[in-house]
Amino acid sequence: MHAQRPELGAALDHVSIRSGDPLRLARFFEDVYGMRRRETGNGWRCEAPGRTFLVTAGRPNSVDHFAYAFADRDALLRHQDRLAAQSVTTSPNPSPLFDDAAFALTDPDGNNVVFGTRESTPDAVNEALPARVQHIAFRTSQIEAMLAFYRDVLGFVLSDRVQDEHGTLRACFLRTDHEHHALALFGSAETRLDHISCETRDIGSLTRWADRVAAKRVPMHWGVGRHGPGNDVFFMVKDPDENLIEISAELERVDAARPTGVWPHEQRTLNLWGTAIMRS
Repeated sequence: MHAQRPELGAALDHVSIRSGDPLRLARFFEDVYGMRRRETGNGWRCEAPGRTFLVTAGRPNSVDHFAYAFADRDALLRHQDRLAAQSVTTSPNPSPLFDDAAFALTDPDGNNVVFGTRESTPDAVNEALPARVQHIAFRTSQIEAMLAFYRDVLGFVLSDRVQDEHGTLRACFLRTDHEHHALALFGSAETRLDHISCETRDIGSLTRWADRVAAKRVPMHWGVGRHGPGNDVFFMVKDPDENLIEISAELERVDAARPTGVWPHEQRTLNLWGTAIMRS
């Protein structure tokens, strides 16, 4: 008998990114990441099979919202009922991609996280160069409060934690389905969007993505490397607002009964192959 999955059963669906120059950022996603760009009432929608970014005017390195989709309305309503049983207050849906059954919550850093359902978008599996939006990461000056919110209130499952020699939490990776993480949090003196990650098919596809990015004359900022937590191969570039955009491959698929892993706070944890971006 298979162990019952402990996760919500949702997956990251789209991210709405704020920018001081939305058109410049949308053009970057169009050119470098092959996303179709079209204007909306308050910004731009950039889309390709498996990935959708909304770009709106606002403070750079922040999000208007980020959204997780359930497979069906019943699963969404069960999640809403669990929150209501905890007397958790929700807000109306801010996403133009979800219907009125969707709802939002605000985390301790002021980020809006949305839950809803959406009609199936074109699958990236058959694309020559697939990359579906898979997780989002934030830097935060209150990582313990953020972890408590996502794990204890929203029901995300903690896959791995990174701690220093005193046991102080420095980073954590939380999942909403069988993939190792759909959200990462990094302790930092600054509070901001850290990165958005898109998962491609395999290492060969990741190499082709690196060739595409290089052909666009966008320098690789970090990688190619392999993360310890998640065990995925990756590289990252910076967008025009200096958000990190990651292409990843072969992210760990987590067994239902897998215990939470504990990693030391060191460069090798974040990159088994070399140096790492240390947020704190």
